[in-house]
Amino acid sequence: MGGIIPKNLLEDIRSRCDVVDVIGAYLQLKRAGSTFRALCPFHKEKTPSFHVNPQRQIFHCFGCGKGGDVFKFVMEYENVDFGAAARILAQRAGVHLEFEESGRERSPGGIEKDALLRLHEDVAQLYHRCLLDDKHGAAARDYLAGRALSLEVAKDFLIGYAPDRWDTLLLWAEKKKIPVKLLEAAGLVLAKDAGGYYDRFRNRLMFSIRDELGRVVAFSGRVMNPDEKTAKYVNSPETLLFKKGRILFALDRARRAIADARQAILCEGQIDCIRCHLAGFTTVVASQGTALTEDHARLLKRYADEILIVLDADTAGQNAALRAAEVLLGAGLSIRIAALPKGEDPDSLIRKQGREGFERVLAGAVSTLEFQAALLGARGELASEAGKTRSARAMLELIARAPTAVQRDLLLHQAAELLGVSEDALRQDARRLQRAPARETAEAPPEKPMVHPTEEIRLLELLVHNPDLAGVVGGHLPETLLTDADCRVLYRLLLAAPPDLNAAVSEEGAECQRLAAQIQMAPERVGGAEYTPREAAQDLIIVIARGVLERQRAEKQKQRATAQGATFERLTQEIAQLTLDLRNLRLDWPQAELVLLSLAD
Repeated sequence: MGGIIPKNLLEDIRSRCDVVDVIGAYLQLKRAGSTFRALCPFHKEKTPSFHVNPQRQIFHCFGCGKGGDVFKFVMEYENVDFGAAARILAQRAGVHLEFEESGRERSPGGIEKDALLRLHEDVAQLYHRCLLDDKHGAAARDYLAGRALSLEVAKDFLIGYAPDRWDTLLLWAEKKKIPVKLLEAAGLVLAKDAGGYYDRFRNRLMFSIRDELGRVVAFSGRVMNPDEKTAKYVNSPETLLFKKGRILFALDRARRAIADARQAILCEGQIDCIRCHLAGFTTVVASQGTALTEDHARLLKRYADEILIVLDADTAGQNAALRAAEVLLGAGLSIRIAALPKGEDPDSLIRKQGREGFERVLAGAVSTLEFQAALLGARGELASEAGKTRSARAMLELIARAPTAVQRDLLLHQAAELLGVSEDALRQDARRLQRAPARETAEAPPEKPMVHPTEEIRLLELLVHNPDLAGVVGGHLPETLLTDADCRVLYRLLLAAPPDLNAAVSEEGAECQRLAAQIQMAPERVGGAEYTPREAAQDLIIVIARGVLERQRAEKQKQRATAQGATFERLTQEIAQLTLDLRNLRLDWPQAELVLLSLAD
């Protein structure tokens, strides 16, 4: 979150949040003498071993060992850090959460993040009242009714209406004595060339965009007249609160269900996403029409192991699905793609065929490689030797995005079956694709450079821009956990902080030298109070370490398949420990740090 919460404020929150009341809002507690019991939400069990003690204001599970105070429970259950848990509890207790001055988050113009959050919530309520009560909101209410979205749904998702005026927010802010500069910093008004301001959103249905903690951070305005010659959607610009490459619509609602299922369903638009939730598909999030980013993938990786992509069946939708799959695959996620019937989206399909129609679409989802092979086949690429060679190259380039050797191995096996070629030949081509130097001839373009694991590259870039992180990174991530030889060399050098990295790699291979130049030329990808370089480093360390444990578990599972007796029992215990470590290696640093330190020993 950035900033320091004063201790007296934390104690005030703690005193107002009784542990039984808070946990009772999440779980069905039953009194057992002086304590309360429930089925533990952190592991599967049939007999309650989760206890809540109102006298000591703590919880403890005698099955999995988790325990702590009310802050710790919210951190564990909501899968958030301490600052986010404090904000959730402060909102519940009606405590205004203030930070010590040194920790306040500000925009370059000096606008505080908390002020922007309060403004967005107030504006969302204003737009919502305009939808429900304003006579000019009748057209918006009619539009919702035509889309089979009730006013109860509008209340639940805080949908609103921006009146067809240039000064709705300006007049409202003047009455509330809200500075126009705050509206401008929020992207809600625009400056005129001749002086003055005007509202960004006018005569549009307004969707409140929330971050994963449920705070309104932006808006998306949709036109209601399909014949209107203007952009279908107008979105808030990027602000101190809103980084569109890090926000997924409805993640605040879906994240607990996603974490339980370890699977997320990804669609494209807000109404599609809302329709899915209304039909009971509570793991659905939407990319809001923007290209999926690595930050999106990293965010989903916190909660899910598998992503099911549902996009339109036209050519643009197919290409978008493959691009999204590449990004998600690079984060180490398993991907399946579900094709919608031609001319349908999730909203129209569910309205016509009900929940069962969408379930049939999801049941027909195929792996990324199966989807890619089907597209190539439909384009006639698998009917000739030359076409099959091009198809193999396309599949290998996709497989190279996978960050772990285990995942690449499984994908290569699947690709060989889909292409009808020998797995050995495909593996030879994969190795050749990695080793081949860039060549430029009149007949062919230069070969693509060797592909390195995405997360390892990002970590190296982070160390280049933030050498002060070498201590925390080196202390938690041994060099041996990196899978790529060139990345290991550069990692070792960056931890040693050479005065000239290019000189330090002069004796290394050509690819290592090229990679050193690449990471030094890469732009700074993170910064600021919202997502600091240290937090980015922690996320990357966890993702890389998870890859190591996943490979170890896969190898032991393979060994156990033919083991017997004591060896079988030993492998079973080791697999169980690895599974527990993987569960703890979520993007929650205090919890993950214990596992990381054990790996570093």
